[in-house]
Amino acid sequence: MIVLAWIAFHASRSLARGFLLHFGRQTVHLNEQLGTSNMGNNCVCREDSGAEDNVDSPGQQTENRIAPASESRNRPRDPVRPPRRGRGPHEPRRKKPNVDGLVLDTLAVIRTLVDNDQEPPYSMITLHEMAETDNGWLDVVQSLIRVIPLEDPLGPAVITLLLDECPLPTKDALQKLTEKLGLSGATAIQDSSNPAKHRNTTAVLGCLAEKLAGPASISLLSPGILEYLLESLNFRFHPMVILFALIALEKFSQTSENKMTVSESQISDRLLLLETWTNNGDFLKRQVGFCAQWSLDNLFLKEGRQLTYEKADLTPINAMLNSNDVSEYLKISPYGLEARCDASSFESVRCTFCVDSGVWYYEVTVITSGVMQIGWATKDSKFLNHPFTLFSRRSGFFAAASFMSYQQCEFNFGAKPFKYPPANKFSTFNEYAILAPEEKVILPRHRRLALLKQVSIRENCCTLCCDEVADTELKPCGHSDLCMECALQLETCPLCRQEIKTRVRQISHIS
Repeated sequence: MIVLAWIAFHASRSLARGFLLHFGRQTVHLNEQLGTSNMGNNCVCREDSGAEDNVDSPGQQTENRIAPASESRNRPRDPVRPPRRGRGPHEPRRKKPNVDGLVLDTLAVIRTLVDNDQEPPYSMITLHEMAETDNGWLDVVQSLIRVIPLEDPLGPAVITLLLDECPLPTKDALQKLTEKLGLSGATAIQDSSNPAKHRNTTAVLGCLAEKLAGPASISLLSPGILEYLLESLNFRFHPMVILFALIALEKFSQTSENKMTVSESQISDRLLLLETWTNNGDFLKRQVGFCAQWSLDNLFLKEGRQLTYEKADLTPINAMLNSNDVSEYLKISPYGLEARCDASSFESVRCTFCVDSGVWYYEVTVITSGVMQIGWATKDSKFLNHPFTLFSRRSGFFAAASFMSYQQCEFNFGAKPFKYPPANKFSTFNEYAILAPEEKVILPRHRRLALLKQVSIRENCCTLCCDEVADTELKPCGHSDLCMECALQLETCPLCRQEIKTRVRQISHIS
């Protein structure tokens, strides 16, 4: 009985195979008769266009449909398309990368990334992988110039973020990029009719200037690119174009040879005109004026021009932003109340006055539409390349702010009337803070460097603050070139990067 059942099972299976094979042939034959009349219904759920995915012609599509099953099974899988199994839930399904789409996806999702440890979006990871080759890097850069919209406030920040995380371009890649762009003074005039492309080109040049250094930066600043950036400072152009052309020239001037080249181009004459926009009611022009004034004070000095800090009336100001507590990449106005970040890093600043009880009020005018944090920080807050973090109340609270790239704001600690004072009773920093006249002065970089050269440093001073005695040993690494105050603000040794377990004050060093 079992044998008969087994024979009947195999006979039925063979019959089913024969039926399916016959049905399959009839289906192929029917498709050949119908041709491509129903092709439009087969693609309604695709995200990519036929041109993008290299869709075959109608004749080729029919031929592909009747290909033997064994041939289609043995055909190798397209290596660019992510495998169907293992893709994340939000990963797009593309036959080949759509660079413009990936850039716009990154721009759309970047505002949702609020955690420093958050996983980068799939689009950004894909762009970084593409940029590992010269041709891929060129595709990414050209897409950034082509598709980032002018009106998106995070557009330049996304350009900076993507290029900063991509591998350094090779010399050949930079050469190809300059050839493809073909920049010159005449090109700047042509691009003025397309402000988005114009702004993005200057933003890309600024990012590359910041990322590169030395000979690579010098070779990138060709006569054509210099003419393009200088011509882009024309006050008749869109303010965003002028702003990012100026920022690009600032970043190129971080290399001393480039600084001399730019200074010899009489850029200071152009900046004097733009400096008049410093207090303009149009916030875009105000940003241009701020950067022009900062450049004239710190980089491109004009003979006979009085530095802004020398003529600033600081008498009514008793509380300001602490210029001694920030990195060199944060720009602070000579009045000490306005700050701007144009670096690729996240920069922070806090007030010179702290409070620990009572009701206190201050106002901030947000100049830019982007990402920044405004609030309170303690003396123990870590002001590194990320937003500040509150730790404890034992040292009081400072008014503070952190800035993403290309962000700017102005503080009012009570030196002038508030626009929106609260109804309840409150105190202001400017009422209670005290600053000596010399503490209010914010020196330009060249003046500050000149003073540092005159300072004599003791042999046993702390290597970080250069003020206190180096009396603390870090454990377990054993390095001992720090004071206790600086050591308490560190989690890893600045010399060997080993994690700090304990800090031991050396009694013999205490006088």
